[in-house]
Amino acid sequence: MLELRPNCECCDRDLPPDEPDAMICTFECTFCRDCAEGVLGGVCPNCGGNFSRRPIRPAGALLRHPASTVRVLQPHGCLPRIR
Repeated sequence: MLELRPNCECCDRDLPPDEPDAMICTFECTFCRDCAEGVLGGVCPNCGGNFSRRPIRPAGALLRHPASTVRVLQPHGCLPRIR
């Protein structure tokens, strides 16, 4: 199940569970559309993969399986970096 992380790892913008501009990679690294497409050029700085739009979990499912409240912010900011 997706964590639905609450923020962009690059700019720290809030990304609530119903945010249509939240983007994720296959490891659930989470970025806003502006950072994912603009700053990062569509390549995850953590794994080198691409991004897809994060699915929106229906409200009823959010009650049973809430979104994460743990904020992840990369200390290097938006600089491309592949582990």
